[in-house]
Amino acid sequence: MLQRMIWNNANVVKKEFDMKTCSICLTSMELGQGHAIFTAECSHSFHFHCIASNVKHGNQICPVCRAKWKEIPFQRPASHLPNGKSRINPADWPRDDAWAVRRLPSPRLDSTRHVSSLFQASEPGIFDDDEVLDQQQENPQQNVFEKDASKNNSIGGIEVKTYPEVSAVPRANSHNNFAILIHLKASHTSGGLNSRNQTIFSPSTQNSRAPVDLVTVLDVSGSMAGTKLALLKRAMGFVIQHLGPSDRLSVIAFSSTARRLFPLRRMTETGRQEALQAVNSLTSNGGTNIAEGLRKGAKLIVDRKWKNPVGSIILLSDGQDTYTVSSPSGSHSQTDYKSLIPPSIQRNGGTGLRVPVHTFGFGADHDAASMHSISEISGGTFSFIEAEGVIQDAFALCIGGLLSVVVQEACVKLECAHPNLLINLIKAGSYRTSVTADAKAGSVDVGDLYAEEERDFLVTVNVPVDESCDEMSLLKVRCIYRDPISKGMVSLEEDNEVKIQRATVIGQPIVSMEVDRQRNRLRAAEAMAEARAAAEHGDLTGAVSLLESCRRALSETISARSGDRLCVALCAELKEMQERMANRRVYESSGRAYVLSGLSSHSWQRATARGDSTDSTSLVQAYQTPTMTDMVTRSQTMFFGNPPQRKLRQAQSFPARPHPR
Repeated sequence: MLQRMIWNNANVVKKEFDMKTCSICLTSMELGQGHAIFTAECSHSFHFHCIASNVKHGNQICPVCRAKWKEIPFQRPASHLPNGKSRINPADWPRDDAWAVRRLPSPRLDSTRHVSSLFQASEPGIFDDDEVLDQQQENPQQNVFEKDASKNNSIGGIEVKTYPEVSAVPRANSHNNFAILIHLKASHTSGGLNSRNQTIFSPSTQNSRAPVDLVTVLDVSGSMAGTKLALLKRAMGFVIQHLGPSDRLSVIAFSSTARRLFPLRRMTETGRQEALQAVNSLTSNGGTNIAEGLRKGAKLIVDRKWKNPVGSIILLSDGQDTYTVSSPSGSHSQTDYKSLIPPSIQRNGGTGLRVPVHTFGFGADHDAASMHSISEISGGTFSFIEAEGVIQDAFALCIGGLLSVVVQEACVKLECAHPNLLINLIKAGSYRTSVTADAKAGSVDVGDLYAEEERDFLVTVNVPVDESCDEMSLLKVRCIYRDPISKGMVSLEEDNEVKIQRATVIGQPIVSMEVDRQRNRLRAAEAMAEARAAAEHGDLTGAVSLLESCRRALSETISARSGDRLCVALCAELKEMQERMANRRVYESSGRAYVLSGLSSHSWQRATARGDSTDSTSLVQAYQTPTMTDMVTRSQTMFFGNPPQRKLRQAQSFPARPHPR
């Protein structure tokens, strides 16, 4: 029924296009109403003021069908334009004649009495009115630490591999800061997008993934008016359409204050219809109070009576919080953004909740530093949506991961296998690590993993002299995790033991390619962080120099000389960051957000949208899983009728790793 409603609505919308209705605000464009009109070569029509914000920075892609425009609106007073039409300005790239009206995921519904009563009623003091979970889900009173013995009621699994820096060390030599790579890869799930007509929430795949509680906290301040709000509604429609009947969604809108528009409800056919109505009711006005929006989102997470295995908050804003955050001198490096985040959803808040906030900075005027801090403190990622038209792709990338969680509360345990061996350091980005006081054991708190998602952690140890053996055991690696379906804790049956040879004389040591490429990734991330710090202190020249030095160093490594794809991508990313630090204006408008989104991606080893990074031609596609890629491809190919034939390069993971020695 919902699918039929969407397609029936598509026909209504197409008729509205034929009747000269603005494709953004969906209001009449009859001549003589005092509004300039622009009709693109893809046949979509817009009020000039609606499309102006989309093209003012050179964006020449239709926000509806994504056709590349050869001609764009030319800013000139309407009084100089005959018949109320906007002038057009030629663009210097080929015209894409193939076009189709993009399929709208949300129906255009007027605010009805039902919507009014559902979304404008007074809010309860406690948000414990969430809809009961799918009956197929387990009773919340079940002991979640009880391991389910049934193999059919389990979806998770982790593969662990280890790679020593070199395979042999002379007996008479010690080796300080000897690197050992710990590589994890989560199992796949059958719950992905495996055909054109089968979605991730179809009945045949729903039980093969963990259901999600998703709270969306959306900025509807005055600056979101026009194109931004219209594209946000469509992106939310895409999210709603891809949630299943076991998933639950809530919508919170904020401007000067925050309000829960839609309670936490299951996305059944009825639930999706009502969620679409709630999103369609969004209007823009007022200021930007991010803290109040997050406070309400966190309260909903804490107050809910029932809990799906996976919980997450999505926060989108195009502005800066002027109600809560203040810095001594306007410096981003001195601002305390922790005040924006309720303690209940902070990683170290002591509540035991694991509910990351995935933040999305929309446009050139958002506060990238605050959005990055919010995501970092809560355990989420920060995405930078530079081009307004890719907001749906950015959301698709995020939910492609959230709808494929196969492992939760994963933890890597390390134990020295040799009596004289000491753990020196564990490099794990933003993941919490610990090393015992005697340096004999350590751990990494990994958390959730999406299907086929990978993690790499570099452990350095001090290898002692040992004249008594031909082979030395260095580390024992063990992994435990919670299966999100059975809710039982799982421990891998066998420890993974790292060993090296100890010979009297060895030849020229061969450094592991896997260790070298991960050193490159960590080196690049450190250079990005140092460059960002320099840029915030006004030293853009020094920031660019740091990035260039790192790029040159990477190009001389063994993995770079062998054409390693990760190294090529890192060098391209460092080059892009240099260009975005060319001057203060460029850095303020896009450079800071681009760098912070990159740091977020590398520190968590999880895909984020950066600028227009969901474009199929982009090199910045690290960490994307197959399910993420499938969801983004689905977002990019949803049209009315037959889509134009265009090829999208799949965002593949980096080349397959050789077997460990």
